[in-house]
Amino acid sequence: MGINKLLFTRIDNSALIVFRVFFGFLITCEAWGALITGWVRRILVAPDFTFNFIGFDFLQTFPGPGPQMYAWFGLMGVFGVMVMLGFRYRVAIVGYAIMWSTVYFMQKTAYNNHYYLLMLLLWIMAILPAHRSFSLDARFRESVRDLSMPRWVTLFIILQLWIVYTYASIAKIYPDWLDATVPEILMRGKKDYWLVGGVLQQKWTHWVIAYVGILFDGLIIPALLWKKTRKWAFFISIFFHLFNSFVFQIGIFPYMSLAFTVFFFEPKTIHRIFLKRWKPYYDNTSDEVILPKYKGALLAVFAVYFIFQIGLPLRQHFIPDNVLWSEEGHRLSWRMMLRSKSGTVKFTIEDKTTGKRTPLDHKEYLTKNQQRNIRSKPDVIWQFAQHIKRLKATQGEDVAIYVNCRVRINGRRSKLLIDPKVDIASVSWQWFEHNSWVLESEDYLNDKPFFPSVGSLEKQEDLRDSTRVRPPLRKQE
Repeated sequence: MGINKLLFTRIDNSALIVFRVFFGFLITCEAWGALITGWVRRILVAPDFTFNFIGFDFLQTFPGPGPQMYAWFGLMGVFGVMVMLGFRYRVAIVGYAIMWSTVYFMQKTAYNNHYYLLMLLLWIMAILPAHRSFSLDARFRESVRDLSMPRWVTLFIILQLWIVYTYASIAKIYPDWLDATVPEILMRGKKDYWLVGGVLQQKWTHWVIAYVGILFDGLIIPALLWKKTRKWAFFISIFFHLFNSFVFQIGIFPYMSLAFTVFFFEPKTIHRIFLKRWKPYYDNTSDEVILPKYKGALLAVFAVYFIFQIGLPLRQHFIPDNVLWSEEGHRLSWRMMLRSKSGTVKFTIEDKTTGKRTPLDHKEYLTKNQQRNIRSKPDVIWQFAQHIKRLKATQGEDVAIYVNCRVRINGRRSKLLIDPKVDIASVSWQWFEHNSWVLESEDYLNDKPFFPSVGSLEKQEDLRDSTRVRPPLRKQE
């Protein structure tokens, strides 16, 4: 099959249309749900400043943390309804994409790979003809109506999903996941869950979560593509995503993942379930191929986009040390729920004129959510130091800032993360290489985890050096 026939053959567009309706409903829930649950207030309104993605400092003032963010999310919800109804679709989907991208890059203390995926999907949906049927646009504008779409639409969505799931599966293939340590840690906080709390504490449950997680992420796309396994893969997907929704409470994303499955089923199945009264496009015998005038540009954009999507998660392998320790290369890499990380941090501020050093209480400047992030993430620590330095500069003071930060990963003993001798406020952030003030993990991740009592991890931290006697290892079952 030639590239033209593969990508530009016209096929039934029912999968895209149905997905648009689900997608519009879900992004409406995401926007208005963020208001109802207090997420907007906690993450964007309460802080004096937000930890934006490095390089996006201008988002501190546009639109900026403040009461206007309520209106911001309210309008996003309106755009979501418009997407669902297919009313002024392009305006609505582009508007939501811009507004969500702004929120995404404005803060990272509520970072989630799913938020990144949503941003990508919004921009992908902005270029797709998802309003040409079963929409108000198609109802009132004859020029919009169409029952078909080029095949590349479906292939684009499936390839994007394949990349996400494949990297999620590969990332789990490391010792702490393979020996079920991480699932055990993740489940320890779920013991009070109704009906299933006790089951989630069983060792066999942790092993099932570990290996089903790897297999599901690695095989679900091929299983949905193959007709013989499609139905079983769909039912497994329902259980898997509903389990994640109940246990991890991760918002709209399990349901969005289920909505994606429409792209794997035959058009006649989609019509029979969702569009019984809608005219299908079944002209498969003609193999109509329509080449757009912008074909060359389109293929070039696709090539660049997927090179970026495949290459970006690999950057962690070109940065010295383990990403679990340094966090360098963690974001935008589909590394989902892979570790438990906690820590303690203390800041010391030095007046460069007098040389006087005093403790700096970071809690006076940060919300509780921000405090949780600053305990273990080097980039957040660095940004906070820059923020304090700027504040002191407005008061006529030139200061240095030193940090004593210890972290523990997956229950291991704590270890120094930041070089306490380096003035963090004076160093620059390295985008594509290791930041030398982040200490090396050495053989830290080769140690076996131990399990102190639940809720006591941070209380047990102190600032003694890493040679302190470690608690005894937990007996292996």
